[in-house]
Amino acid sequence: MHTAYFIDFDGTITTDDTASVMIKAFVAETDYPAIMQISSLWEKRQISTKQCANRAFQYINADMNSMIELLDTITIDEGFVQFLDICTRSGDKAYVLSDGFDLCIQTVFKKYAIDIPFYANSMVYDNGFTIVCPHANPQCGHCGVCKTSLMQSIKKASSRSIYIGDGYSDTCPVMHADMVFAKEPLYTMCTDKGIEALRFSSFEEITDRLY
Repeated sequence: MHTAYFIDFDGTITTDDTASVMIKAFVAETDYPAIMQISSLWEKRQISTKQCANRAFQYINADMNSMIELLDTITIDEGFVQFLDICTRSGDKAYVLSDGFDLCIQTVFKKYAIDIPFYANSMVYDNGFTIVCPHANPQCGHCGVCKTSLMQSIKKASSRSIYIGDGYSDTCPVMHADMVFAKEPLYTMCTDKGIEALRFSSFEEITDRLY
């Protein structure tokens, strides 16, 4: 039975959330309260990902070169590359569904020579950063990337779908997966909603369980 893996990026594949790393590097400490307020509004679903990111980017003082230099320091789960290798050799497929930014994924994947399909918001620089959301769902509009609709359209050709994630943007797609692996806070969100999920801390654990 072939499997399609749908994997979150920030905090799931990466050891740190790239947005948090950007904020620590490029936002003045005096502006942290404003950033926290913006993030809180997004978590409460009072603003969309696009609104959240574009408001937060107003506080980021960086050009494209300094941003890429920072993103080049991002590290990933030590077991992820091996997981992908075993996944590929087994005839399974892996897709990254991220409500983060394409520049982050492109930079990290280039560093680790990872070549798998990914879907994310487009991070655009023109004397400052903004985002474009080509994978948004206009019927909902909260996330910049509608992971649920992407997963449903991709998994049709697959026998089984497994979702791997850790956070707020993963709460919808986990309801449509055949199996879920979750870090916190997603694991608690799943259990609170009665969604069966397996807690994990590394991709090595997932590999050991499934292969």
